[in-house]
Amino acid sequence: MDTGTHFVFGLGLGGLAMTDPVIASHAYGPIAILIGTVAGSNAPDLDGLLRFKSNADYIKNHRGLSHSFPAIAGWTALITAAVSLAFRSIPWWHIVFWVLVAVVVHVLTDLFNSYGTQAYRPVSKQWVAWNIIHIFDPFIFSAHLFAILLWISGIAVPQVIFPVLYALLGIYYGWRTLVHRSLSKKIARQDTEGQPGDRYTLLPTVSLYRWNLVRISTDCTYGIGEWNHGKIKWHDVLKCDEHPAIDASKQHADVQAFLSVTPFPCGHVKPRTWGYEVRWVDVRYRYRKQYPFVAVVLMDMNLHPLQSYVGWLSDERLEKRLRMNTY
Repeated sequence: MDTGTHFVFGLGLGGLAMTDPVIASHAYGPIAILIGTVAGSNAPDLDGLLRFKSNADYIKNHRGLSHSFPAIAGWTALITAAVSLAFRSIPWWHIVFWVLVAVVVHVLTDLFNSYGTQAYRPVSKQWVAWNIIHIFDPFIFSAHLFAILLWISGIAVPQVIFPVLYALLGIYYGWRTLVHRSLSKKIARQDTEGQPGDRYTLLPTVSLYRWNLVRISTDCTYGIGEWNHGKIKWHDVLKCDEHPAIDASKQHADVQAFLSVTPFPCGHVKPRTWGYEVRWVDVRYRYRKQYPFVAVVLMDMNLHPLQSYVGWLSDERLEKRLRMNTY
């Protein structure tokens, strides 16, 4: 989920902790647990600091080890130790429980969107993305804001507000999961343009009734479209190039980082007067007829890299960044 949603989850879980009599009755219990749950809800995303090293390091490692089984234990231990040192009179086992809940909820909610995590490390380095909830879900965010406003306004007590909130969110997550599974079984039958052997992936949007759709044909062609209120509409078809420059680009660190996180890569080659532009796109992310999550390598005629970029940029900003007009 996005940072704002993780933050309100932290506040909401702090409210839910008021159902713990030890926390609710302690003079500093509510503030201590709020610090712990907000920190726990955001700690796994501290891997974002890798941006200062390089985009490639950030993309390759974001939601990787920081969201794994060992990291869940590590984040919980570190945050619990810090909060327990600041609030020594609160039994540490109550703090560790609520911090653990916050960290686990962070990792679990990230599994539901299309980017996914490497939550199964060290058992497996496979990226796990359930493609059920958009990275920003208006219902989840708004429900938290409403519950928090009820709490701080004193209209209702947190012992009532937050159990109801998370029961409703549990139902919502379950409903979205059932809808995703049901539609996944129907898509192949509904697609009049599909061929036997085509594979389909539904990707969530902010809308409850619209899903992005990726079709992988047997000839490795991608179809990009949407399922909207029961109807399929295809927007684009991408045929990935086969070229020596494509193979050469895979040796570049930026492209390796890109390929390590996307299940839907598509490479294209543009011959230039000075060599080749190899552009890899992630077909999951189509916005205004562009694919902004890219890895680009500029090569000379001998396939030696000249310049590169990996990350999120529009076509216009990408060209400015690479200063392509200088070649």
